[in-house]
Amino acid sequence: MKRAKQILVTILILLFAFSCSFKNADTDKQQKKWKTPLEQWQYERFGMFIHWGVYSTMGGVWKGETCHGYYAEHLMRHFQIPVQVYKDEVAAQFYPKKFNAEEWVRILKNAGMGYMVITAKHHDGFAMFDSDITDYDVVDGTPWHHDPMMDLKKACKKAGVLFGFYYSHAQDWADPNGVRNTWDYKGQPVKRAWWRNDTTYYPRIRQYYYNKAIPQLIELIKKYDPDIIWFDTMAWGPPELNKAVVDTALKYKPDLIINSRGAGDYRASYKSTNDKPVEFPYREGLWEAIPSTNNSYGYHKLDHTLFSPGYFIELLSKATAKGGNTLLNIGPRGDGTIDIVDQGILGGIGEWMAVNREAIKGTRENPLPAQSFGEITRKGDTLYCHIFQWPKDGKFILGGLKSQVKQAWLLTHPANKALPIRRINNTDVEITISTYPQERPVAVLALACDGITPVKTGRLLLTNIGYNRLHVIDATLHGKDLRYAGGNWRTDFLKGWTSPEAYAEWDVRNNKEAVFDIYISYDADGTSDGNRFKVSAGGTAFTKTVVAGQHHDHLYVGRVKLPAGAHKIKVTSGGSFKDELFRLRDLRLVALQEEKN
Repeated sequence: MKRAKQILVTILILLFAFSCSFKNADTDKQQKKWKTPLEQWQYERFGMFIHWGVYSTMGGVWKGETCHGYYAEHLMRHFQIPVQVYKDEVAAQFYPKKFNAEEWVRILKNAGMGYMVITAKHHDGFAMFDSDITDYDVVDGTPWHHDPMMDLKKACKKAGVLFGFYYSHAQDWADPNGVRNTWDYKGQPVKRAWWRNDTTYYPRIRQYYYNKAIPQLIELIKKYDPDIIWFDTMAWGPPELNKAVVDTALKYKPDLIINSRGAGDYRASYKSTNDKPVEFPYREGLWEAIPSTNNSYGYHKLDHTLFSPGYFIELLSKATAKGGNTLLNIGPRGDGTIDIVDQGILGGIGEWMAVNREAIKGTRENPLPAQSFGEITRKGDTLYCHIFQWPKDGKFILGGLKSQVKQAWLLTHPANKALPIRRINNTDVEITISTYPQERPVAVLALACDGITPVKTGRLLLTNIGYNRLHVIDATLHGKDLRYAGGNWRTDFLKGWTSPEAYAEWDVRNNKEAVFDIYISYDADGTSDGNRFKVSAGGTAFTKTVVAGQHHDHLYVGRVKLPAGAHKIKVTSGGSFKDELFRLRDLRLVALQEEKN
């Protein structure tokens, strides 16, 4: 009860702040005329994903039972609701009388977002727009008889916001020639990539693509002129049909932004991460992360997962620092309102963006080595240091920069551009920020430089922050099968550790001798129980036993003294083992003492 009250107070505070008017003005954006929608998409860096459909009225609950472990928008498939029942008892209840497109766009803008992608058709096959292809749509199939997509299109255009549609082209549980609905239609495929081994269903799926998916896609482009089409679950459809979908979209609008879930890399504008990512490895080209404000994408009234605004601000900083966009999902309620918890999260992000937006909008990826304090974005010759861990002694240290730092200031104090700057050596710079109290959730320190010349060097270990995190995405991997599993909360680890010769290695350095306690985080299934692994650092090695279980966080490994200089920290097998060694997540090095003068 106490925690519930604390949460309520936090939400009310955020909503109060969110309701206050503040300027999100951006001079560059106001003056710039975008050549293509993609150019604006790259600049914005931050958008709103919206999963909203007739399922939203149910809120993840059907006949008193809850969608546990499933997304709320998968209600129809999870409970195997017949199409006619779905029409009569789900769609027939959809009447979002409180829907206000301009209010949604206002919330988006105040959160610092610059584009919107909303579900025009999800896997349930129900069109949330006025479709001439079928009456299984929001205008003809609900008592509301209204087209919200046209309202949102107009509101976005008025606000200068890019507008896009999510369209599920490869799945449709309401179509007799679709996939995955075996409770209504016999013989439908129930596994991804079914087309590799089964050609008998091909004529039926082809009918679905050419009789519904492609015609609806054409009418979406012709009626609403979207800037973005966001496809999904391409593995459920044959590649040549997926390519036909993408070709059609670009035929009718050549500068349309298309994600990589339509037909993979084929003519895609950018790549999408997996669902609900938590970490981002470096990747080539344009890409976009799709976190969600809770564990469902559609509105789920019994999903009380709590993520703070600070969590998503850090996630936004991480993605931007790796050169990616962030498309943060919310699931509006069936009555057309945005849930109060989501409003609180967006309000908190908006407060931060109102001050720190220049560290996100129009920035590029971090040009320096990985940093222990947090992340870095860049715009021209200015570096923006996103500080996740405030230095205990007020001395901020940046590693791997050869260039001169001319000025340094916190974005919360833009008038003070005279923070003390001291070069420690040829690669590292110290900025005194102790003049100001610790800032939360993420402080941004701007550094105006005389050009940007990075130094290729190992990660600088710091002794004046809580911990130095050596994540597996920053490791050098040895072993042909050893690889990063994906990056969401379920797969944020290394997999394929099947060879005793495989290992993960980090290059680090420290300017003065220091003592660190080492902690490790990993996952391990039953087959890995009892395996042995070894952590080596500074000439010291610790061998430990793997214990089966998910999310072993921050298990103590041992204490090591690292003299000044460069070091390699390794995780290897502790000898022969069965099956997979384990699934490593990260190491944490916690300094036991301050650096000696």
